[in-house]
Amino acid sequence: MEKKTLLTDCPDAMGLISKITNICYKHQLNIIHNKEFVDHRHRQFFMRTELEGVFNDETFLFDLDRALPEGSHRRLVSSARKKVVIMVTKEAHCLGDILVKAYDGTLDIEIAAVVGNYDKLAGLVEKFDIPFHHVCHEGLSREEHEAKLLDCVNQYSPDYVVLAKYMRILTPDFVAQFPHRIINIHHSFLPAFIGAKPYLQAYERGVKIIGATAHFVTNDLDEGPIITQNVIPVDHNYSAEDMARSGRDVEKSVLSKALSLVVEDKVFVYGNRTVVL
Repeated sequence: MEKKTLLTDCPDAMGLISKITNICYKHQLNIIHNKEFVDHRHRQFFMRTELEGVFNDETFLFDLDRALPEGSHRRLVSSARKKVVIMVTKEAHCLGDILVKAYDGTLDIEIAAVVGNYDKLAGLVEKFDIPFHHVCHEGLSREEHEAKLLDCVNQYSPDYVVLAKYMRILTPDFVAQFPHRIINIHHSFLPAFIGAKPYLQAYERGVKIIGATAHFVTNDLDEGPIITQNVIPVDHNYSAEDMARSGRDVEKSVLSKALSLVVEDKVFVYGNRTVVL
């Protein structure tokens, strides 16, 4: 018996849940869990269905295509563990949190490798018996550096690339290699304080909360579809450095939560938004 997840999004119409579940029954697939959502403003239907049984993917998806409205999208996703490559610079907190959670099984992922433009975190990574690659950017153009990065990352054929405080802007050519498969943590509650030094921006604005945002990377800086966010309270006693120090716990929890949602196939990208089921 296999386990797979069916992800369906399509124009909303009457009887969609019945049509989909009846096809699952026709193929003798047991529904373990099912969740759906309708965006009434755009009349779009989303459904995530965990299935168990003996799969004939081709005929199952063919039957679905005949039943669903025009403009539908459906995917049947294996329950196999997802492979990720993590990219880092110098900060350890987000990387360390993911390493520990992958080690103890809280995050069900295979960390194929960690790639850094500095070698500062190599010792931490090697404690978990995971390859660390130092791809130095110094003396190289951005294009030259990214070509070396791509050579390194692509040898692992990752399902997702995770930017765990990787502090360099990726070019459109790099992003295009992994559409909606690069997950970034931004140390701000987006859309506020985009770009560099968000804690300093927040301090100068006198904010009363600070937060972090995990999002998919697109060619628009810090404006990709948001996966998850969280905040903590601050006040006038906090300096920009205090905010940055307090924000680290939020950053690592938000990134690991987003990664967990993505690898469990609970995130639909819809325009520049996400639906999380």
